[in-house]
Amino acid sequence: MGRFRLDTHVKVLDERVVERAKARGLDGVVYAPHFTRLPDIRARAERFSEEDFVVIPGREVFTGDWRNRKHVLAVGLSDPVPDFITLEGAIAEFERQEAAVLAPHPEFATVSLEAHDIRAHRERIHALEVYNPKHLETHTRRSRELAAEFEMPAFGSSYAHLRGTVGEVWTEFDRALGTAADVVAALRDGVPRSVRRRDGLEHRLRCGAEFTHLFYENSWGKIDRLFLSGTEPTHPDHIAYGGRFADVSVY
Repeated sequence: MGRFRLDTHVKVLDERVVERAKARGLDGVVYAPHFTRLPDIRARAERFSEEDFVVIPGREVFTGDWRNRKHVLAVGLSDPVPDFITLEGAIAEFERQEAAVLAPHPEFATVSLEAHDIRAHRERIHALEVYNPKHLETHTRRSRELAAEFEMPAFGSSYAHLRGTVGEVWTEFDRALGTAADVVAALRDGVPRSVRRRDGLEHRLRCGAEFTHLFYENSWGKIDRLFLSGTEPTHPDHIAYGGRFADVSVY
């Protein structure tokens, strides 16, 4: 019986990332960088996909405002969706596009869906992350409790912002999946899978490096310079969205 090993969320993608992922036995990755429009993500995913390795485009959309943001990962979008729109608006748009909707790092810091959000959107969320290298043990335990409470399929990812973390964690499906469309369907349909990860000292060091990177990533000054002028690629007021999200924009 075939298997498919997927790192379900990475932020970096180049030749070295693909080489590392393949060396660790992966069959594919979901590439979902921050503040990057879907056409650019798709183009880069296509560039680094190979006959025996698939890169699936994804968008981790920042819903809510910067101080109250909740990340939601959409895989299989057909049209671009901006950041900093309401959670309800984002999930409704994902549903319209029949994307797989994933809840990354639930109840982690101040950037995640909480139990009441998951409860409210339970029928429109297809899987919940139970482990990534930024998790402390308390986060992993809580995410597993949430997955059990809401009877949701699980997934794991490296959530790699650093090349060396790719392949530290993966989701292993119990069947072969050949294309990006196959992966989206497997996520949406709850195909049986298990969450696997590496172990040992190297893994712990990788986890530490990723956790340290978190503080830079969440710098208010960085985002203030990067995003809030209204002209950046994934701002809801950007001309590329044609005003379609004006009614659900939080800025």
